[in-house]
Amino acid sequence: MEQQLTRIAVKVGSNVLTRRDGTLDVTRMSALVDQIAELHKTGVEIILVSSGAVASGRSEVHPAKKLDSVDQRQLFSAVGQAKLINRYYELFREHGIAVGQVLTMKESFGTRRHYLNQKNCMTVMLENGVIPIVNENDTISVSELMFTDNDELSGLIASMMDAQILIILSNIDGIYNGSPADPSSEVIREIGQGKDLSSYIQTSKSSFGRGGMLTKTNIARKVADEGITVIIANGKRDNILIDVLENEKLKIKNEALNYTRFIPSPEPVSSVKKWIAHSSGFAKGELHINECASQVLASDKAVSILPIGIVEVKGEFEKDDIVRIIDFKGNPIGVGKANCDSFQAREAMGKHGKKPVVHYDYLYIE
Repeated sequence: MEQQLTRIAVKVGSNVLTRRDGTLDVTRMSALVDQIAELHKTGVEIILVSSGAVASGRSEVHPAKKLDSVDQRQLFSAVGQAKLINRYYELFREHGIAVGQVLTMKESFGTRRHYLNQKNCMTVMLENGVIPIVNENDTISVSELMFTDNDELSGLIASMMDAQILIILSNIDGIYNGSPADPSSEVIREIGQGKDLSSYIQTSKSSFGRGGMLTKTNIARKVADEGITVIIANGKRDNILIDVLENEKLKIKNEALNYTRFIPSPEPVSSVKKWIAHSSGFAKGELHINECASQVLASDKAVSILPIGIVEVKGEFEKDDIVRIIDFKGNPIGVGKANCDSFQAREAMGKHGKKPVVHYDYLYIE
């Protein structure tokens, strides 16, 4: 890489941190902490997004009666998160590095104010040499409000914190061009924008996590489109973080080192647009636009959504809420921050000479 590496986000999956029986693999944790500490001491700021709380708690608590999935998750994560963060605290302390716990929820990214509060918290931590360790607050997240998994969370965090690289550590070497269990399959080393991977991706989920390689791919593509390099690598390989980052710096790369790299978009995306890009799950309403407006948005022109192009306003929303943009065929094509409430949008709908309902600066077309 040509630019100096100053900030990275690292996501560690449950299958990297846990043994087959669900207990924490302290040896693996220790090895990852050693690598992060080594990078930290060279001046690289690291944000660690770590799974493992539920799996950690599962081995610690044995419920007296059968629990439903939400109760089970809340119980295991409450016990497991304390165990997990304590282990990280002890391991990093051996290197003289302070860590801080950041527990978050999907809805904490839903408003710009909450989003910036989280960003400020982690920025202050990094400025003071503290490594933020981020996880979803499973004790109060219920199923419909959960992140798909920590891959989705890590994408949001990398984007929010303007990381140069997001490294997602899994228990396989990357994305394969076939089943990872098939000896003839190979790791796809680089993935450019627009490459269709649907025929390659296995839809099976991990043993302890909620997501699978399909989620990782979707998140990786969205984050790479925002100008951040995304790497999927095997967290169970010795020295993987150091080796991958060294390899990224070299012009002649080590062909023996297997991992998948998503090529970042060369065009930077503003902080606000990054937030909006990840906010489709928080949309309060829909703006349905006509064929002419759909075609203009599909072009490369910088355009706002004007009332004249809107044919229907669905749902109730306030000014500054996130709204979904629906084209004339009924397909969702993007999200934006509303410049007015739903009542005002309906009043202006179809009229000339009115202010944009979504300004270009606050519009993200997928």
